[in-house]
Amino acid sequence: MFQKVLVCDDLDSITYGVQAILDNFGISDSQKVHYCDDAWLRLQKAKMDGEPFDLFVTDLSFKHDHRPQKFTSGEALLEEVKQKFPNLKVIVYSVEDKVQKARTLIKKFGVDAYVCKGRSGLKELESAIESASQNTLFVSESMRQALQQKSLLEIDDFDILLLKDLANGYSQEEISTRFKSQNIKPSSLSSIEKRLNKLKIQFKASNAVQLIAVTKDIGLI
Repeated sequence: MFQKVLVCDDLDSITYGVQAILDNFGISDSQKVHYCDDAWLRLQKAKMDGEPFDLFVTDLSFKHDHRPQKFTSGEALLEEVKQKFPNLKVIVYSVEDKVQKARTLIKKFGVDAYVCKGRSGLKELESAIESASQNTLFVSESMRQALQQKSLLEIDDFDILLLKDLANGYSQEEISTRFKSQNIKPSSLSSIEKRLNKLKIQFKASNAVQLIAVTKDIGLI
């Protein structure tokens, strides 16, 4: 089990709950911070002192206030953390239940668990800590099934951008123009039409409206 844990969340009500779980595991050395920048500094200092943290639990969304921050989100922080501390176990504990967000953090940043805050959040967080200590990936039950769908395994970042623009009311012609202006490829109208048709087949949607509805329901966009 972990010996030294850092928790980053801007709500005391959340950190108290997390602290209770850590106490149940008998983890005596746990520290709390409210800002991503503070978390970054705390992680670096601990490593310099030769007493690094072995688990980092963080939220993704932080409210902005009077204090300027280098890291404005947990996601931005995690990108740096996983590069500087590749052996550090990381658990995301967030209200964000977007499947694509979880998938990106797991695949791109290598987070060890993604737990959704909610009625079962603390119970799942407890399971996530156990799983991380055993080098096993943990994802909240509400997202697990969706992440395992074959259709999601074939989705890439281009598809997400396309679906988001479609959901925002842009026509295929407008999306093509937008992609060209942003140097996003492929950007031709025919390529976009083909990709949308492929997505409709993947998600068994008869039209664009149903496609957007389905992908929103599973938290893809």
